[in-house]
Amino acid sequence: MQLDRRKFLQQGTLAALATVTLPSWASAAAKKKFITGVQLYSVREDMRKDPLATLKAVAEMGYKNVEHANYVNRKFYGFTATEFKKVLDDLGLKMPSGHTVMGANHWDASKNDFTDAWKYTVEDAAVVGQELVISPSLESGLRKSKEQMLRFMEVFNKSGELCKKSGMRFGYHNHDFEFTQMMGTETMYEVMLNNTDPSMVTQQFDMGNLYGTGADALSIVKKYPGRFVSMHVKDEIKRTNGNGYESTILGKGVQLVKEIVEEGLKNGGTLHLIVEQEAYQGIAPLECIKEDLNVMKKWGFKGQ
Repeated sequence: MQLDRRKFLQQGTLAALATVTLPSWASAAAKKKFITGVQLYSVREDMRKDPLATLKAVAEMGYKNVEHANYVNRKFYGFTATEFKKVLDDLGLKMPSGHTVMGANHWDASKNDFTDAWKYTVEDAAVVGQELVISPSLESGLRKSKEQMLRFMEVFNKSGELCKKSGMRFGYHNHDFEFTQMMGTETMYEVMLNNTDPSMVTQQFDMGNLYGTGADALSIVKKYPGRFVSMHVKDEIKRTNGNGYESTILGKGVQLVKEIVEEGLKNGGTLHLIVEQEAYQGIAPLECIKEDLNVMKKWGFKGQ
């Protein structure tokens, strides 16, 4: 019996389905080799001062893949898509994913279509060779109620359709509010997962951002097999002032990083392991991501 995926979305039963079966694309993904990369936000000040020298240093320490966090006025770190693709090619780097927030200004409800700004975002992502177009947050104005969230999840699905036309996928990257903001009996993250089409919208699971919210990262990956094509590999340590947590070199913190990654590779459909470190405890950011890569290799997560 063929099941209509959209009916499941409308009836809010996708979560139950997800706990017992993998999306079809995830089965194919399990046969592919994962890649390891670094989110360039980890070295944001270095990228701001000298992007070419920073990318060269990243390549020399052994990274083969990077993820951008700077797309402004159709430029990546000041370079057009074509220019940045050449910069990456010359250094032997690839950029399989990137972060650009998809906001209210990217959707024209009167035309039931995306604005040119988002169409350009997708177009330029394809030029530089991305596989994933990732929105790294959701504006507070779009998540004031469950009804509002549901309307924008349809826009998420449409973004997936748009990206698919260029051979890419659309994804979302979590912070912490998705696990603390309740919408009825569900967290915001559950609403998102339960009301987006897995074939159109994937998740970039940031295992560090949710630490301290009470959410269990390992349990979430187990509950939604096949939904996390990308992971931000991030460890957390308690801040010295005692107010919450901040990221640290892999293996030095309290998150179950290795176990979460292993579950993602085994059942989560994970193909992209993206190292990210945002706080450094007095160590130079470039030195931190170099050590992060060494730890990934030691754990057996070198990837392609």
